Amino acid sequence: MAAAISFSPSISTPSPNSSTKIHKNLTTPSNLGFLASTSRSLKSLKATRLTTGNGCGSALASCMVSVPAVQPQISLDFETSVFKKEKISLAGHDEYIVRGGRDLFKLLPDAFKGIKQIGVIGWGSQGPAQAQNLRDSLAEAKYDIVVKIGLRKASRSFAEARASGFSEENGTLGDIWETISGSDLVLLLISDAAQADNYKKILSHMKPNSILGLSHGFLLGHLQSMGLDFPKNISVIAVCPKGMGPSVRRLYVQGKEINGAGINSSFGVHQDVDGRATDVALGWSVALGSPFTFATTLVQEYKSDIFGERGILLGAVHGIVESLFRRYTENGMSEDLAYKNTVECVTGIISKTISTQGMLAVYNSLSEEGKREFETAYSASYYPCMDILYECYEDVASGSEIRSVVLAGQRFYEKDGLPAFPMGKIDQTRMWKVGERVRKARPAGDLGPLYPFTAGVYVALMMAQIEILRKKGHSYSEIINESVIEAVDSLNPFMHARGVSFMVDNCSTTARLGSRKWAPRFDYILTQQALVAVDKGTPINQDLLSNFLSDPVHGAIEVCAQLRPTVDISVPPDADFVRPELRQSGN
Repeated sequence: MAAAISFSPSISTPSPNSSTKIHKNLTTPSNLGFLASTSRSLKSLKATRLTTGNGCGSALASCMVSVPAVQPQISLDFETSVFKKEKISLAGHDEYIVRGGRDLFKLLPDAFKGIKQIGVIGWGSQGPAQAQNLRDSLAEAKYDIVVKIGLRKASRSFAEARASGFSEENGTLGDIWETISGSDLVLLLISDAAQADNYKKILSHMKPNSILGLSHGFLLGHLQSMGLDFPKNISVIAVCPKGMGPSVRRLYVQGKEINGAGINSSFGVHQDVDGRATDVALGWSVALGSPFTFATTLVQEYKSDIFGERGILLGAVHGIVESLFRRYTENGMSEDLAYKNTVECVTGIISKTISTQGMLAVYNSLSEEGKREFETAYSASYYPCMDILYECYEDVASGSEIRSVVLAGQRFYEKDGLPAFPMGKIDQTRMWKVGERVRKARPAGDLGPLYPFTAGVYVALMMAQIEILRKKGHSYSEIINESVIEAVDSLNPFMHARGVSFMVDNCSTTARLGSRKWAPRFDYILTQQALVAVDKGTPINQDLLSNFLSDPVHGAIEVCAQLRPTVDISVPPDADFVRPELRQSGN
């Protein structure tokens, strides 16, 4: 019987006032954007490092900067009767996780008690990975839950689902509405815009006391923006892998010989009508192959996730490499070397170092001259990056960014007498064509150069994003997974393999839209503010550098690094896009 829809009112919490912080300014001579040894033909770019400085009121001088007010972290303890809960300490905060591993598959029958069919709705970025991982894990556990794919009639994805082993004949592939009606656990993995357009019909087809599973809190954010919530006769849970769908599947397959390899996930329980929700969510995460699963709320998840995609995960990293590539080539660096010193540097050696040793190791591996370049770039970039990140977070938290995604999805089609505007390509400029050439000539396993100025900008961006999330009350597990691990372990390897589009366009529609919208903002602010400040010799903020070196997040990252998979994700150059329309579209 279909569940009746009765939405509950939801109340939004206003944003807190911002606070003010005072900083000192100390600077020394440094090359700006280039090492002197790179090329004698390059311009000599110097900054002045003052021994004292009273500063000014600009964010670039970092003397009086508005930053988010501190919000207390939400308690995220949970109870499970199936899995072992473990307490970890991150930067002085106790948090709770469940470790994964294939040895836990034997517990899936207990976790999924009462569930006879799992309906996986959609075949986009997450759908193929999650459906296959769930099917394979349940088969290994010798548990006969049906994992069934639900698609729109005439969807082009039917052929792909069949090629992955799902079929109408054995009851594992069918119509979306029949699948929803017949499932005890419905994993809604269609695009966010499609969820916003179809949520009433989706919820009306769900059985009473069934469970709605989300891998993103977007739908809750959309409902709350209209003063609504989910019907009260279903449970609502989330398991959110901290990586794109292809990463979730690729590491799961790689990890068949290595217990626990996979992509970390967060989980949240928004509604629990019968006491099963937490164990079902944890079972779902374990079955996906998550090395460890940490708790969040759906509200915190959608804020950090949508924000993160627009920040360091996709949009911001795209913006900063475009800005730096232009700077380096305009000042005499060859195109190939500029690409290596921007994209290859970030996606290769910087990502590998942060993944295994943390951000401090990037800085400590530099020469004294390299450290001065890093410091110059870090000091100049931190607050401009925070400026855009702060705006982005508040746009997400207020519902503005969610509304923007919904409206953009509507512009994909003709309406109001205006033409359709689907997403355009993002890898057609000279820079990305140079990248194709660089990758063709790149030796196997080459991680690129560690270029100090690029490292300083990238780490400043990462630290600014961490600070925004920290001040907004997010847990360290969520911060580190959303802003560090997902960037360096899941997403950057895809840009290293085939360029920016291969990274961005293997993600969700919401992520793709957000990256395209916000990348130019980061490019612009670095070009117009950070790099101008460097060229003007703006004093370096020594307090920023001191705070970076002593920040407690480094210890928290070290703890999380001990929980990471023992294998790196493998993204070969011949790997392809999830979306058929993008396949074989370049190198």
